[in-house]
Amino acid sequence: MLHLTVLGSGSSGNCAVVSTERTTVLVDAGLSAKQIALRLEAGGFNPSTLDGILLTHEHGDHTAGLEIVTRKWDIPIYATPLTRESVEDSFRHRPRWRMMQTGTPFELNDLRIECFSVPHDAADPVGFAIHDHESKLGFVSDVGFVTNLMRDRLQGSHTLFLEANYDTQLLEADTKRPWSTKQRISSRHGHLSNDQAAELVAALAHQDLHQVVLGHLSEDCNDPTTAVNFIRRALAGNCSQEVEIWCADRKNASPKREVARRATTRQVLTWEPMLPL
Repeated sequence: MLHLTVLGSGSSGNCAVVSTERTTVLVDAGLSAKQIALRLEAGGFNPSTLDGILLTHEHGDHTAGLEIVTRKWDIPIYATPLTRESVEDSFRHRPRWRMMQTGTPFELNDLRIECFSVPHDAADPVGFAIHDHESKLGFVSDVGFVTNLMRDRLQGSHTLFLEANYDTQLLEADTKRPWSTKQRISSRHGHLSNDQAAELVAALAHQDLHQVVLGHLSEDCNDPTTAVNFIRRALAGNCSQEVEIWCADRKNASPKREVARRATTRQVLTWEPMLPL
């Protein structure tokens, strides 16, 4: 059974755990190494037994703890070549790099992982489609707008982790941010609004969608109730009462949650054996 645990998500840092009985990986390492270790251990995970870290992109709120975590526990890093180039110069040691190619799935123990390109102001930002033999997790963090490729790769996800960074009206009314910053946030290489996130969820809704996890919420220009209500309205009339919708916290880890309902009858996902990275 595939599980998701969000250790923290927001502009101050992003890190999540994807786990099965055999495999445990981080998606990003944007918290401090100390916080990553503390939150992992509080959730029942041992940092020294992590099987890898999947990087979405190189920005500091996704990589802040990467150097120390990989130096202390010798955890392999899965990244695209351009993302590796963007972060490796800051390392004081040589980590174990595993190169990912966008659009090319690979196996990591009992997981099949595929990264796909997303629009954001980074070197080579990606989202992930992560499968075990029962369920599928779609994971998209920083994104400026929704592409057809994203819709295609996220189709059939039982759980969606998706950024809902800002509420359009709150961002426009914000007096702390200069106009140029607002333009960057709402640009096609910035972040997703509640409206955009809701539109994507509505397009991806299906009878076995179990939950929607909203991440990277702005502390000033969004709030959990507003974000959740956008998604719930988008799912109205489409089994919305059966879909769990919740917001990841920036300061606290979530409980471990099943990616798919255990009681739901699902087609077993199969694939041809592949060589691991």
